Amino acid sequence: MARAFVALFRGINVGKAKRIAMADLRGIVEGLGYHDVQTLLNSGNLVFSGKGAIGRTAAGRIERALTAQLGIRSRVTVLSAAEVAAAIDENPLTKIATEPARLLIAVLASPADRVKLAPLAQTDWAPEGFAVGGRVAYLWCANGILTSKLLSQMGRAVGDAVTTRNLATMTKIRALLAKMTKSRE
Repeated sequence: MARAFVALFRGINVGKAKRIAMADLRGIVEGLGYHDVQTLLNSGNLVFSGKGAIGRTAAGRIERALTAQLGIRSRVTVLSAAEVAAAIDENPLTKIATEPARLLIAVLASPADRVKLAPLAQTDWAPEGFAVGGRVAYLWCANGILTSKLLSQMGRAVGDAVTTRNLATMTKIRALLAKMTKSRE
């Protein structure tokens, strides 16, 4: 039975660099044999279905195809519908985070990268907030994302091994994955 996944592309369609038409992105992923391919927003969120072990295998395949077909390099992280739901449901910052657009869920390419975030978890970032989950970190950017010192430090700690989405976007991804799953039942 096919399962639903999301591929999160790091750094595409942000500013003028790495511009990709969503139709091209869908075509690449469909060409790899995945099904039910849909994009969400114009910022590198793509849901699809597939069978068997997906995760890192799909991420690597998509990264290589993107480079080969469009000449664009972008780190891709793939999460199952269950992983997206857990990332949202296990958020420990819900009591302080009042605006979904300023609460970031930072998805690690590898859960092993959590150790690089340990020093950040030991720092008082007030009025910002930080917590580490199983495969994600949570960042409350109280005064906005562009001015967040915490976000900057996280980037230094893990480099391109992380991609962030705000809670509002992750909630939309979750809904799209749930719709895909329900339509196949």
